[in-house]
This record gives sequence, structure tokens and C-alpha cells, in this order.
Amino acid sequence: MATKEASSKKPAAASSGKSTGKPAINLTPKAAAAAVRIADNKKALFNYHIEERFEAGMVLEGWEVKSLREGKVQLTDGYVVIRNGELFIIGCQINPLGTASTHIRPDSVRTKKLLMHKDEIRRLIGKIEQKGYTLVPLNLHWKAGKVKCEVGLAKGKGEHDKRDTIKDREGKREVERAMKSRSR
Repeated sequence: MATKEASSKKPAAASSGKSTGKPAINLTPKAAAAAVRIADNKKALFNYHIEERFEAGMVLEGWEVKSLREGKVQLTDGYVVIRNGELFIIGCQINPLGTASTHIRPDSVRTKKLLMHKDEIRRLIGKIEQKGYTLVPLNLHWKAGKVKCEVGLAKGKGEHDKRDTIKDREGKREVERAMKSRSR
């Protein structure tokens, strides 16, 4: 009986195949993009007008990559600074797993270096020197097995702009509710 159960489980595992981390074929492009996202910074989209978006690589330690695979990251308090012509993300909290290595002391809020081309960094320096502009992390995602950070060149919203955002969001929800109840 035990061999029969083992053999019945084996074909199911073989037919499903190993997970490659790639999204399923029948997903829409938006759903496929969400499948490789690690974390989003929704607060940044609420507090800032995003002028431009850039993609930067991240310098991480091994335990941080393992934690990112489990989704243990928080971007809401993060921001990007430029020091000596290099980009650094500050305030991005990556919580260590309970099974983290015993010989390494994980620091969940350490400053992480971002990797971009020098020309792009120079261009960003010129734009940040303008009044009101800042760099904020928008999301973390996987790309070809590497962790990438989407950085946004942003300008702060005024209080009235935030109220408009809330009003628009509530209006869309009302329309969706009306359409949903109408179709029933």
C-alpha cells in the first residue's frame, strides 16, 4: 500500500514540473509583472508626483536575498541619497529570517548601495539639485535572477493634491460597486 501511494504521488509532481519562478503562460502582462514583484511602496505614490522612473541594481548580502524571497521587506520609510557620485537606499527594512546564519549579525536597516550607470547618476544629480525633487524607491522586483529597485524622481505633493487623490480613488470605488451591483 505504501508503494502504491508513493507511485500515485510521483506522477502528479512530475507533471507539475519544478517551479522556475517565471509566471504562468496564461497571465496578463500586468499580472505577470506583479508575480515577480517583491514589494511596492504605495506611500510614495500617494505622497509624491513621480516624474521619471529608473531601474537600479542592489548590492545585497546572502541573508537579505533569502529574506526577499520570503517577502520580508518594507519600503515605506525608504529614501535614496547620492553620496560621492553613488546611490544609496536608506530606511529599506529587510527583516532577517529566523534561520539566518549564526556567524553573521543581520542588520535589518543597513544602508544598501544601488547600482546605476554614471551618466544616469549625473543626470539625477542635476535634477535633484532643483528645488522640491527627491529620489524615492517605488518597488523591488526580480529581473533575470537579480533584485532590482525601481527608483522614482519625485516631487512632493501638496495637501490639496493628496485630497484630490483620495477623492478620485473613492469615486472609482463607487463606480466599481455600482457596476458590480448592476451586473448581478
